[in-house]
Amino acid sequence: MKRYFTLLAALLMALMLSGSIMAQESSDAANAGTEAEGYEYEEVFAEWNPEAPALNTLIDYVEAVTDESSEDFIPPADRIAVFDMDGTVYGELFPTYLEYYTLAWRILKDPSIEPDAEMLKVGRTIRDCALDKSFPEDMPVQHAIQAARAYAGMTLNEFSDFITQILLRDVDGFEGMTYGEAFYQPIIEVIEYLQENDFKVYIVSGSDRFICRTLIEGALDIPYENIIGMDVAMKATNQGDTDGLDYVFSAEDDVVRTDKLLIKNLKMNKVCQIVQDIGRQPVLSFGNSSGDVSMHNYTIYNNPYRSAAFMLIADDEVRDYGNTEKVQPLKEQWEKNGYNVISMKDDFKTIYGENVVKTGTFHWMEELADDRGDGADAETAQPAEAADAEPVQTDAAADEAEDKDVQYVMYLGTNDKDTNEPVFDHEQAKEKAKEILIDSFGGYTIQEAEGGWKADDGSVAQEYTLVIYLSDTTLEDVHAAADKMLETFNQSSVLIQENPTTTEFYDGSAK
Repeated sequence: MKRYFTLLAALLMALMLSGSIMAQESSDAANAGTEAEGYEYEEVFAEWNPEAPALNTLIDYVEAVTDESSEDFIPPADRIAVFDMDGTVYGELFPTYLEYYTLAWRILKDPSIEPDAEMLKVGRTIRDCALDKSFPEDMPVQHAIQAARAYAGMTLNEFSDFITQILLRDVDGFEGMTYGEAFYQPIIEVIEYLQENDFKVYIVSGSDRFICRTLIEGALDIPYENIIGMDVAMKATNQGDTDGLDYVFSAEDDVVRTDKLLIKNLKMNKVCQIVQDIGRQPVLSFGNSSGDVSMHNYTIYNNPYRSAAFMLIADDEVRDYGNTEKVQPLKEQWEKNGYNVISMKDDFKTIYGENVVKTGTFHWMEELADDRGDGADAETAQPAEAADAEPVQTDAAADEAEDKDVQYVMYLGTNDKDTNEPVFDHEQAKEKAKEILIDSFGGYTIQEAEGGWKADDGSVAQEYTLVIYLSDTTLEDVHAAADKMLETFNQSSVLIQENPTTTEFYDGSAK
C-alpha cells in the first residue's frame, strides 16, 4: 500500500513537471510570437520613428478594418487608398515639381523642337521663378497648356524615353540621388504595407498621367491603370483632323499625344477623376497641399466605411528644403480639418535614404540657360536681319516719346497664402504697405479694394486688397518693393500691370 502511494505521488509529480514544462513552452512560444511581431513591425516601418502619431493611427486603422470580427471591417474590394504624388510620395523641392523641370528642359534645351513665344515665356518663367517660389498664381494652368503643346506629336514610347532621360540625372540640390530615385522612403513603406493588407493603391496626381507612369514603373508595384493624372487628348498618327468616330486605327498607326489639354488634375478635378477612373469612394487619402483638400474631404465625408485622411508637411530643413515656420499654420489648419498630420522632421528616420545629402547648392539657372534669344521677350524680339538697323524717328515722334511714361499698378492681396487668413487688419495692412512704398518710391497712390473667389468647398472667399499706382519709376524698383511685400504679407505673388501712359503735372498755366 505504501509502495502504491509512493508510485502515485511520483506519477502526480511527473504530471506536474510535464504541465510546468508545457506551460513554459507555451509561454516561450507566445513570447517568440511577440518578438516576431515586433521584428516584423520594425521591418515593415524601418524608416519611421515608432512613436509617430500618424503612423500608429494608420496601423490601428488597418488592423480594425481588416479584422472580419470588427464592426469597422471593410471588404477588400472597397479598400481603396489614394495618394497624391508630388510632395506626398515623391519629392518636389529640388527646387520645384518634376513636371515643371521636364517642361522647362523641353522648351529651353531640347534641340528637337522650336518653341514659340508662348512656350518660351512659360519655360523661362519656370526657370526664373523656381528658386524663390515666385510663380504667378496661374502657373499650374499655364504649365498644363504649354506642356500639352510642347509634347504634342510624341508617341507614348517617345515621351516615356524623354522622361526616362530626365530621371537618370542627378537631383539638383542633393548628392547621392537621381530624379528617378527621389521617393520618400517612409511613404513607400506605407504603400507596401497597405498593399499587403489587400488595399488597392492609386496615384492621383496633378502631374501628367504618363510622367507618373514612367516615374513609378520599377519603383512601386502600382499598375498603369491605377495611376491618374493630368490628361491630354490622344489620336492616331495618321488621323489628322478626322474625328475619332470617322477614323479607323490601322497597322501603320501609333498613338500620339495632341496639344489639347483635357484636365489639370487638381482640387475638385481630383474628385471627378477618382469617380470616373475608380468608381468607388476611397477610404484612405494621402496628400500634402490645398490641391488635395477636395480629395481628402471626398474620402472622409459621408463615407459608409471608417475612413481617414493624412497630410504630409515639409518641415525638415536639415535633410530637405522644408520650412518649419511656414508649415506651422498649415499643420494647425489640417488638424482642424480632421486630417492626420505627418511631420517629415519628427516622424521620418530618413527621407530619401541615408546616403542622400542635401547640399544647399543649386545649378538650376546655369543648367536651364538657353540660347533662344535668352533675356529678350520673344513676343517683341526683332528679326535677326533687322537687329542692327537704326530706328527711324521724326522729331515730333521723338518729342512725343520723351513725354511717354509707364504707370505700374500693383495688386497686393493681404490674406496669408498658406492659411488664407488676413495677415493684418485693414488699417495695419495699409500702414505696412505705405511703409514699404514710401521707402521705395518718391510717391504713390493707394486704393482699397475687395477681391473674391470660389473656394474648394463652394464657399466664396474674400480678400482685402490694396491697389497701388506708381509712376516715374522702373520695373526693377517695382520688383524690389514687391519682394518686400511678398515677405511682409506672406504672398505667393503680387500682380503687376505695366501701362504706357502720358504724364503731365498740370499747374493751371494754360488758363
